[in-house]
Amino acid sequence: MVPDVQRIIESIVRGDQDTVQILLDGYNNQYADCFFFNTEVQERKKQQLEEFRKNKVRDYAPDSASETDSGDDEEPDLLLRQHLATALLSFISSQLQPAVLRVCLHTLRILSRDRRALGPMVTDSALLTLAHLGGISLQQACPQQDEDQAEDQSARACSQTGRGAACSFEEAEEDDAIPSSAEAASTNGSVHQCCPWRAEGPVMLPRGKKDSWEENSEEEEKEEDGEVCRKEAMKVLCNVVYNSPRAQERASALRLLQGLWQSVKQGVWSREVSSGQFYKLRLLFLLTALRPELRLQLQQDRGVSVLTTALEQCLGVRWGEGYEVLRESTALPISKETSQEVIEILKTLFNITHTFHRQEPDEEDAALYRHLAAVLRHCLLWSCDEDDTTEEVQGHTVNILSALPLTCLDVLISVHVDQASHRCGGVNMDCVHTLLLFMDRRLNRSQKLKEKLTPVLNLLTESSRVHRETRHYLRQKILPPLRDIAVRPEQDTTLRGQLVRLMTHVDTDLKDCAAELLFVLCKENVSRFIKYTGYGNAAGLLAARGLLNGRRNSGAGLYASQYSSDSDSDTEEYREAKGRINLVTGRVEAEQPDPMEGMTEEEKEEEACRLISMINRLSQDQIIRPMGVTAEGRLAPLWGQMRGSTLEEEEDEDEEVDLMPEWRKDKQME
Repeated sequence: MVPDVQRIIESIVRGDQDTVQILLDGYNNQYADCFFFNTEVQERKKQQLEEFRKNKVRDYAPDSASETDSGDDEEPDLLLRQHLATALLSFISSQLQPAVLRVCLHTLRILSRDRRALGPMVTDSALLTLAHLGGISLQQACPQQDEDQAEDQSARACSQTGRGAACSFEEAEEDDAIPSSAEAASTNGSVHQCCPWRAEGPVMLPRGKKDSWEENSEEEEKEEDGEVCRKEAMKVLCNVVYNSPRAQERASALRLLQGLWQSVKQGVWSREVSSGQFYKLRLLFLLTALRPELRLQLQQDRGVSVLTTALEQCLGVRWGEGYEVLRESTALPISKETSQEVIEILKTLFNITHTFHRQEPDEEDAALYRHLAAVLRHCLLWSCDEDDTTEEVQGHTVNILSALPLTCLDVLISVHVDQASHRCGGVNMDCVHTLLLFMDRRLNRSQKLKEKLTPVLNLLTESSRVHRETRHYLRQKILPPLRDIAVRPEQDTTLRGQLVRLMTHVDTDLKDCAAELLFVLCKENVSRFIKYTGYGNAAGLLAARGLLNGRRNSGAGLYASQYSSDSDSDTEEYREAKGRINLVTGRVEAEQPDPMEGMTEEEKEEEACRLISMINRLSQDQIIRPMGVTAEGRLAPLWGQMRGSTLEEEEDEDEEVDLMPEWRKDKQME
């Protein structure tokens, strides 16, 4: 049975709380797991219509009302939802019974999923009301927008046609992407997303596996009504801020971050466990991800220090000497609820630290970043209840580590080696080994390789540059001494083969990151790099660095002191086959017959001239561009414009001399 929305609105206007509660319970049960629209279908229909119009010679005239007014069928429902949102926002501002307030906020949360129905919820009064109900104390910073203006905006949103709502949705669709600085940290966020809407009715939304904080009716009944209402209000705020650029702008102007940050700090300092803290952390992440000025503001308000403390509390950190966090072998995995809070903290930390690697920290900041890196090391080594959650936590941890100044990452290996499972040169390599396993798992993924791999590749590369033990350990695991010389490097199934395959990936950033890691593990030695990857795979990096001539460039001296002078150890198999290895492919090739076998010197000369003539013709037609290696080790055009022709066209003696080898020219001159 479809709920009667008009009747619900009339009951709200009358102030009949009991009836409102009953009707909204039915509405919430009906629409709890569904959304009202499908952006993909709308965009696909629009593209199909535009393509049809372009392909038609005559003017296009739609033959059905569905093609011109595809959204008309939903306009009445959309307007009713907007009216319902307006009525509810006014209703929750009054004194309500806790159970009634809870069900009203639940309905608003459902409505906040529809971006076209957000008009009444993005006013200052609505945002302030929701923030107050969510436990956020705010000083009204923008008194210029009075209640009359807010009511006028709400009424205008409710009276808009479907066309106006669609425009609002399209605008939100263009701007709601997370900024590039927060992309890596936000890929696993579980903010409500769109779910299909079909002609038969709303489609049920599968409950997300990541979001363990979705309400459980049996558990919530045991919680205090006030806490439940605060959680519901924060859920509505998260949806509204995520779905509406206008709400993001007004939240910044209303100084929502200040009140939210004070509430988060109180929760951290009080050390009280609160289920509502998760949604405050999520809103904090959204605000810092979507508004660049709020990132800077949180960074200046001791954001790194406070969030690091919050992370310590979630993980139950116990400190040893210096920057070492003590670990117990019998420690239980992190619970699902705690791990979700940890993820939100990590994502927010990345938002405010993603530019730190470009800075040279002073003594105080360096101590803070080392403290954070030590906590992140502990976070990296601890497991969660589920493997997917463990990898997600590790992914966000790697994002932050790759953003911190390189000089502050020494704490990852400067811990006691007594109980280390992996060590190298008397140094604890547990953290490096965990990063290596994490990279291996990400290498086996086929989707979003760039977002998933570049942070860990960069982190391992830079750590290997400055920490000799890290480089030595990674080289043992990734580039062990060569034994199977018959297999091309990119066809190998080991870590080396996977990274070599990335060196020819279509994505330039990913290709460069993989090549850089292998180059550093080879101590930036060109011949060793070619030995492990093959010249064909290595040519891209060598050309970019001016190393095609095999000489080390002048800029390589920056990290030269970090590389030991030990020689490369070759296996017996490699030494025996070394003379037969094709440097281009990096393997021993089967012997090929000599194509010039049985030819006389004159025939060889003829073939060479024909080859030069064909290359010249291809070059003149700009099909190929012959290149050569300069003294600086870079590629440059080999000929400006080659002169030549086919043998049948050669009638001039001078041209024949030009095409002859040098020894033939000298002989003819005599």
